[in-house]
Formats: sequence, C-alpha cells, structure tokens
Amino acid sequence: MLRSSTAFVLLPPEELRTIEDFREGVRVVDPGRPILEEHQRGRQLFTLYSGWAFRYKTLSDGRRQILNFLLPGDFIGLQDEFADGQTHGVEAVTGVTLCAFARERLWDLFATQPRLGYDITWLAAREEKMVDDNLVTAGRRNASERMAMLLMHLYRRAQRVGMAHDGSIEFPFNQQHIADALGLSLVHTNKTLRRLSRLGLHVLENGRLRIVDPLALETLGDYFERPMLPTPLI
Repeated sequence: MLRSSTAFVLLPPEELRTIEDFREGVRVVDPGRPILEEHQRGRQLFTLYSGWAFRYKTLSDGRRQILNFLLPGDFIGLQDEFADGQTHGVEAVTGVTLCAFARERLWDLFATQPRLGYDITWLAAREEKMVDDNLVTAGRRNASERMAMLLMHLYRRAQRVGMAHDGSIEFPFNQQHIADALGLSLVHTNKTLRRLSRLGLHVLENGRLRIVDPLALETLGDYFERPMLPTPLI
C-alpha cells in the first residue's frame, strides 16, 4: 500500500478521514489514454496511485514537450486553478490508477484543513522545482548530460517509492518520450542512449532500466540531489 511507504508523510487519523471524504472515487486509465485533456478544463484533481504518466504541452504543428514524468504519489491538475482553461495535458504511459477529487471542493479543503492545504502547496512547489531542473537541463546541458540526468532522476524517484526490484526499475518509455522530454531529435536520442550504454553506465532492455555505474552517471549529468524529504500524500 502506497501510504505505508517511508517516502510519504504519516498523516494523523483525522486528516486521513478528511482526505477520504474529499475523494470522490477511483479512476483507471489505460496506456496511451488521456488523464487530462489539453486545452479542456477538467472537473477533477487526481493523485496517481500506481503506474507512470507524463504532463505535456503541444505546439500548433503537433510538436510535443514533455514537462515532467509522474509517479505514484504525484498530485495532478492543480495548475488549472491558476489559468483560464487547461494549460497542459496528462497522458498515461502504463495503465494507471488514480484517486479522484472534486475540484470545486478544493477551497473548502484549504479553508477547513490548512495543514492539508499547506501539503498541496508543498507538492506544487516541489513540481515547480522539477520543472526548473528540466529547464536547466534543456537550456544548458548537452545531449549526454541531459540523458544522464533524466535516467538518474527517474531511477531515483522510482526507487524512492518502492518501484525498484533486483536493482532495476520498469522503464515503459520509448525513444519518442525521451526525445520529447529532452528536446532532442529521435536520431540524437538513439545515438546518445547507445553512447552511454557503450560506456557501461546503464542497461536498458526489455522495458527495464538498470543503472550500472550510478556515480559516473550522476557526475556526467551533474545530478547530486540531497536526500528527498518524505512527501505529503493526498
């Protein structure tokens, strides 16, 4: 169960009851299907409880930028509160399970449960930090550094929420996902992945990622995160 993970803040019983009351159901989404439609305001917020997803924006000619990847525990859809209409789309990569919350009740939660309101604000700030990191990656890191950063970032996040098994994690992303996240062409993405693999830094096969030399990959990507604090789980 996700709440039993040490990756998440242990909530007192009364706050758990509030979250249960706030929740209006469970939603299951198949791989490749939208969780939130781009440019359409949704009536629900979500917590991702299992599976992988990503948040993205597309240009008028169809080019897509993946803004960040979503893992269990991530809170989805809050940005819509501060814009006219949906500002981004969210798509499931694998089959996902989500807890759904009524958007219209969000203010009541802030007003009656300020600590939970702070938790939601904390989650939003954490996501902003990840987007900042992605901006630095796209703007200043070269292709090999971008790839190293992405692989380590996803591995560490998945490992933290208990998704690592036998030294590897599920890696359901194709090269188009990676290219759209890093701002690279498909050809450049393929060449960069093969270059890092030949260096013996990682193994990516059969839909799983194994980090062979984490220190070298962290050094290449300039990825040195401090220990991650326990995260609120809404």
